[in-house]
Amino acid sequence: MSPPIFPEILLEIDNTLTCARPFDADFSVRISREELEKGAKCAVYRDVRGTSLHKTIKLWKITERDKRPEGYNLKDEEGKLKDLSTVTSLQVPVLKPMDLMVEVSPRRVFANGHTYHINSISVNSDCETYMSADDLRINLWHLAVTDRSFNIVDIKPANMEDLTEVITASEFHPHHCNLFVYSSSKGSLRLCDMRAAALCDKHAKLFEEPEDPSNRSFFSEITSSVSDVKFSHSGRYMLTRDYLTVKVWDLNMEARPIETYQVHDYLRSKLCSLYENDCIFDKFECAWNGSDSKPRAVLKPRRVCVGGKRRRDDISVDSLDFSKKILHTAWHPAENIIAIAATNNLYIFQDKVNSEMH
Repeated sequence: MSPPIFPEILLEIDNTLTCARPFDADFSVRISREELEKGAKCAVYRDVRGTSLHKTIKLWKITERDKRPEGYNLKDEEGKLKDLSTVTSLQVPVLKPMDLMVEVSPRRVFANGHTYHINSISVNSDCETYMSADDLRINLWHLAVTDRSFNIVDIKPANMEDLTEVITASEFHPHHCNLFVYSSSKGSLRLCDMRAAALCDKHAKLFEEPEDPSNRSFFSEITSSVSDVKFSHSGRYMLTRDYLTVKVWDLNMEARPIETYQVHDYLRSKLCSLYENDCIFDKFECAWNGSDSKPRAVLKPRRVCVGGKRRRDDISVDSLDFSKKILHTAWHPAENIIAIAATNNLYIFQDKVNSEMH
């Protein structure tokens, strides 16, 4: 049996881990500013997955079963113990095929490492350590040590009134275990080298695009905040996401991104309404395809019409339902298949060139 195209989805709601494939309508998945700040994130470590909720990180082991044993000597088909007086012979249990079942079991709990809500976790390429980030600090953990972590970034000022930015996301380099990057609410990226110092207060490189004064508005500080950062599989480039753009950065060029994609340009006229209903604080994700050739979806989006006449396939910006937002996305590591999560639904899309699903 071939493995599923996408791994199972883990939901941690009210301290209960639930496996859903796809999302069940009975689950209540609340996507709001408050929930986003709680930072429920996942990072894969071989066959183990970590989830962070609030300020505690939990490590889970995921296994798949497509066979079940039958013919127990001491248990009946319902799993109840038999009366020993009725057991007159012994038999060898046999394995029978069954529908694929995913089982999740807890392995470790990493607690007391953060004062603020965790916003991201990233597993190192050495497969022994990982880091977790909150608004002001980034901690380095060893997967075998649950009660102790090392602080590698601390931007908390002596006086909190002097605080000007917070950490929004972080990720390890895919090949060099000493390098990691973290983003800030000011739209900047800092590449750090753990070989330079135990506490990476000084970055190795600063990636920051100069602001165009002609485009500055009341909401610029909010929309320029980086919500996600991803290294390319090659490790040469970085992909960042803010509210209105997706940017591609070259690690050898700090002054400006090499590519910029406008994502929600039609929403610029609606920023006041988005601010009032808190939608402007939504945190969107980004993803590379398997070959690093496309930092955005291969699917052609429908055009959003701001005003005037529109064609049959166009969508009016006034008709957009902001309660149904796509906040999470994943790209298949080898094929042009993407998975997106919206409200309590999981959608899988495939490129039309190769439409046959496995």
